[in-house]
Amino acid sequence: MRRRPLNRPHPLRRFRAPRAGLAGLAAVLLAALPAAPAAADEDGFTMKDTRITESSGLAASRQHPGVYWTHNDSDDGAFLYAVDSRTGETVATVTLTGVGTPRDVEAISMGPGNKLYVGDIGDNLGGTWAYVWIYELPEPKELKDQTIKATQYVVTYEDGARDAEALMVHPKTGRVYIADKNEEGGSLYEGPADLSSSGTNVFRKVASVPDLEVTDGAFSPDGKQLALRAYFGGILYDWNGGTIKKVERLNVPLQRQGESVTFDTDGSKIMYGSEGSGSSVVARDVPGDGSGSGGSGSSSSGGKDSGGTAADGEGTSSTFKVGALAVAGGIVVLWGFRRLRRPSS
Repeated sequence: MRRRPLNRPHPLRRFRAPRAGLAGLAAVLLAALPAAPAAADEDGFTMKDTRITESSGLAASRQHPGVYWTHNDSDDGAFLYAVDSRTGETVATVTLTGVGTPRDVEAISMGPGNKLYVGDIGDNLGGTWAYVWIYELPEPKELKDQTIKATQYVVTYEDGARDAEALMVHPKTGRVYIADKNEEGGSLYEGPADLSSSGTNVFRKVASVPDLEVTDGAFSPDGKQLALRAYFGGILYDWNGGTIKKVERLNVPLQRQGESVTFDTDGSKIMYGSEGSGSSVVARDVPGDGSGSGGSGSSSSGGKDSGGTAADGEGTSSTFKVGALAVAGGIVVLWGFRRLRRPSS
């Protein structure tokens, strides 16, 4: 399969921005910021592999402590990368076989029995594909470059096609969930109890996710909490057997393009990832009791490390980023003012 150059953006990426709103304009400005190692969160790390330019999903390994699985967005190919958080180096590359050509890989999640689930569920054309795919494979016991055969599942939604970037597998039941991406607030969809590799798996809506354009999500290791993130925010929910209840807002770091989230293996930290070459993963304490086992509480440090430095996750001046947001806001105000002054036709 022909591989596109690493420094050439995929054509479908153009459908993401700009948008006629503050979030979209700010995302464009932040996308221009250079990446640098995170300095404020000791448990975070920076991905050093030059092949990882669009890290869009993140999953903590249970068999290999300190290792996180990731993948590139769009049509990079059927590849997964195991990154050692202690060094930022890739320690294994897995090539998937038994699947078609990936279209828009957006998410990865760890399920029971050390099974990895990969969500080829993005639809940058605005929800026009009749179906999307999920790939399931066993996590390798040995970390080395290898090829693994995966099972491919065809997925549709009960209420029609949609764009999605968040796939979560419940760590106890193994049931697969997808949250769609919608500027007006999305929905949470539940898959069948057992996915079928021979038929179509219809996901049904089980909850609304208001006021959140979801870019990824993750269950806590005990399955009692669900974290959903967007570019500039996130929400922690109590799972309650699938009847989600909002606990509080998450302290999401300001990142160049915040695309991924996962809990660490003991459930005490939430890890936030971003796209871009040399992108950083930022660790933040789970709100509440800090164990990822449910219960509400106060937010964590409010974006400050122990030394009082703003933690933005990309090692770039927070003042510059705030300035970028202010410029974006100014553009929106000016745009609206000009519209008001424009003569009616």
